[in-house]
Amino acid sequence: MTIVEQGGSTPQAAPDLIKETTTQTFVKDVIEESRRQPVMIDFWAPWCGPCRQLTPMLEKAVRNAKGRVKLVKMNIDEHPQIPGQMGIQSIPAVIAFVNGQPADGFMGAVPESQVNAFIEKITKGVPAAGEPDLGEILKEAEAVLAEGDAAAAAQIYAEVLAHDATNIAALAGLAKCYVTTGAIEQAKQTLAMVPESKRNDAAVTAVQAAIDLAEQAQSVGPVTELEQKVAANPLDHQARFDLATALNAMGKRGEATEQLLTIVRRDRKWNDDGARKQLVQFFEAWGGTDEATVEGRKRLSTILFS
Repeated sequence: MTIVEQGGSTPQAAPDLIKETTTQTFVKDVIEESRRQPVMIDFWAPWCGPCRQLTPMLEKAVRNAKGRVKLVKMNIDEHPQIPGQMGIQSIPAVIAFVNGQPADGFMGAVPESQVNAFIEKITKGVPAAGEPDLGEILKEAEAVLAEGDAAAAAQIYAEVLAHDATNIAALAGLAKCYVTTGAIEQAKQTLAMVPESKRNDAAVTAVQAAIDLAEQAQSVGPVTELEQKVAANPLDHQARFDLATALNAMGKRGEATEQLLTIVRRDRKWNDDGARKQLVQFFEAWGGTDEATVEGRKRLSTILFS
């Protein structure tokens, strides 16, 4: 999925973005349609002066919302049943329906700024027509990365950032792609773009943990040498600790967990509880729902509380 920049002149309202409704079509035009996106219903009458002020503002605001909301108008003189059921006693009255239910509303000819604020409130999180749904694209990138294609995932994250340069999930995701491919400096540069106020975001701290572990792994030496050290002296906890760090960098999460659990079982206090702390950092880097995290936490708890 790619992001296409929207260009050209101001978009015109789709033919059905603003329409009149009747008692017979109210359910279809308002209730059912609001399950797809928010719908505002404007109760008005030809004799109502404030209605003539408000309705043009509503139509302008709906067009500017680019498909995130629809406007349905109901003449209460011709169709009194629905406004009567809803308890509308004076007009103009505007009620917003979301997911088939009335969600908010206002009465009277309010200023244009208040109309715009009302639409912003009821359409929060709704993508404009023709604009990408960044949430869905981020899910796709995450799935692609989970399948092992870091390069393709990085491209998707980069496209999101081209559209929204401050998207925290995309910055963290791109940094994670770099970590996966061993491009640690690029990962650090990407994470540095996250504002200070967002550094505690779960996705950001997870990638930071992964970066820290990757940097540790660069200094511990080849896996084969570490394996030989552990085989020669099973009580060499530092060698086993380094082996776990190296195995994690290779993606061997189960084996890395086993090495650290062995240290915890044999000498919990070694290196100021270092093995358990390293394991917790593994879990943070892997994510709380990762199978290796779930299994590792279970096994660690068994050891700590047995």
